[in-house]
Formats: sequence, C-alpha cells, structure tokens
Amino acid sequence: MRLKNKKILVTGAEGFIGSHLVEALMEENCSIKAFVFYNSFNSWGWLDTLPEEKLDNLEIFTGDIRDPNGVRTAINDVDVVFHLAALIGIPFSYHSPDSYVDTNIKGTLNVLQACREHDIERVIVTSTSEVYGTAKYVPIDEKHPLQGQSPYSASKIGADKIAESFYRSFDTPVIIARPFNTYGPRQSARAVIPTIITQLLGGRKNIELGSIHPTRDLNYVSDICNGFIALAQCKDAIGKEINIGSGQEISIGDLARIITELTNPDAKIVSEDNRKRPDKSEVERLLCNNSLMRELTGWRPQVPLKEGLIKTIEWFKNKENLSRYKWNIYNV
Repeated sequence: MRLKNKKILVTGAEGFIGSHLVEALMEENCSIKAFVFYNSFNSWGWLDTLPEEKLDNLEIFTGDIRDPNGVRTAINDVDVVFHLAALIGIPFSYHSPDSYVDTNIKGTLNVLQACREHDIERVIVTSTSEVYGTAKYVPIDEKHPLQGQSPYSASKIGADKIAESFYRSFDTPVIIARPFNTYGPRQSARAVIPTIITQLLGGRKNIELGSIHPTRDLNYVSDICNGFIALAQCKDAIGKEINIGSGQEISIGDLARIITELTNPDAKIVSEDNRKRPDKSEVERLLCNNSLMRELTGWRPQVPLKEGLIKTIEWFKNKENLSRYKWNIYNV
C-alpha cells in the first residue's frame, strides 16, 4: 500500500517524533490530520514551529487521547492512523502511574476501537524498546521476553498487548512499531541527549547525569520516521511487532564524552544519585536486532551517530530553541 493521496491521522503530532513524522509524511504527498492535545493556550506543540506553508497544509484536531468520543471523531474520515500519543517520561511514571495507564493503555484502546469501527486500512501503534527491560540476550529480537521495569514500560507492554489482541480477535490491521532510543531536534528535556547538550550550552561545567554505565541503541529521528512509513506500506508487517534500531550500542558515559568533545571538552561528567532509576528499574543494556525490519521493508539507518549528534547540537545552538529548555532544572 502506498501512502500517496491517503488521508492520515497522526496522534501525538505535536510531540518530538510526531512532529517530525508529520513533516516526513508531507513528503509522501499525504493529506494529514494532526491530533494534538487540547490545552487552553491553543498550543500545537512543536507544530507551531513549522513554516507557515506547511501549517497551511495541515488539518489540526485538538482533543484528548483518553476521550473515546473525540478519538472516534478524529478517526472518522481517515485511511491510516499513526498512533504516537503517549506519556513517555520514565521518572514521572514512578510518581503518577495512574496517568500512564489512562493515557498509554486506555488511549491506545480508544484508538483501536475507533479504527475497528471505521474499517481503517492500517494502524501503526508505537511501542518502545523499554518493554524488553534489561537485555537477557543481545541483540534483542522480537522474541525477547517483555519485562515491566517501570510503570511506563508496563503501560507500553499493556498497550502492545491490547493492539495484538485486536489483530487476533477482530483482524484490525495493526502494526506494532518498536523504535529503540530516538534522538534529534525537538526531543523533550527528560531525555539524556538534550539533558547533556542543554547543560553544556547553558555553560555548566559539571554535566549532571544519572547512571552512565547502561548502554543504548541510538537512532536519529529521521531514520525512525522513515521506518514508520516503511512499515505502514508493508502488508507483511500487519499483525507483527517489529524493532526499529541501528544494531549498535553505546554507554551513556561514552555518549556524554562524545557530546562534550563536540561542544565543550573542558566539561566534566558527574553521576548524581537523585537522577538514577531505582536499582531494579534500571535498564542496563539495549541493543536492537533489526533483521525482521530489514527483511520486511529493506529499511536501514542512514544517519551515523556522530553526524546525528552534530545536527542535534546545531539545532540546540539556536537561541530560540535553547530558550525552550530549562536546562538548570532536573526534568523528571
């Protein structure tokens, strides 16, 4: 299935990956409806930063993914749904797990119910590598056990299983896209790369982080968006959960050292206890086996880590962009 001329709904369109996905879908000549979280400021999140000519070609739907009626209304006239709306902060999930169940599980259920009712052609549900927990073996393939090491990851496991059940029970054309760690411009301040970059650009000499020994499989946002689009167009991906990742890993400490070398080599990296996850909650190692993704779609990452980091740093160097981040506050 080609996406050209299809009407597409993107939930979470105002967010980091969502806003980039909207731009990538524009290149596919789609008609796009952007589902953004209602707020009294009438803010469309990162979509507000897009050029006017792009915004003119967007249909904006303001709502709440937790509201089944609003979700049903949004999905009424579309062909394909990319479901990205979610609460994502792991530390905040320790404080407010109820909100993660309401948004990530019930919100996904609302999307699936509406897609079933309206006979949607494809629904791509966004998972996360966090559902695997600490790797029991590497590289991690889709058969790896799932382990809820935080309320966030548990809520995403629940959402994935609800999605799987709709495929198995009702033949809803579900694809579960499971990206490993994504980074790039517009990423939220709760993620490690913006945390490092904004502290460096803010002038801090000691870069405060949590644990620096865990490893992650890092992917530039354009590669992840291209992966989402490739999956949506792949009939053989329906009913499957599919990893999207580079197949390379790096420790947080080594990552921080690369960014400091690119930004301020004199800065020091400090591991702070208050930024660390609880011991049994820390995910020690993530490394993607992307063979299924490559086999089904031919997708391969195009942006090497250092190149992606340079692009990200340059975006943060823009004073207007940096001013949106409270770098001197620990973002839970």
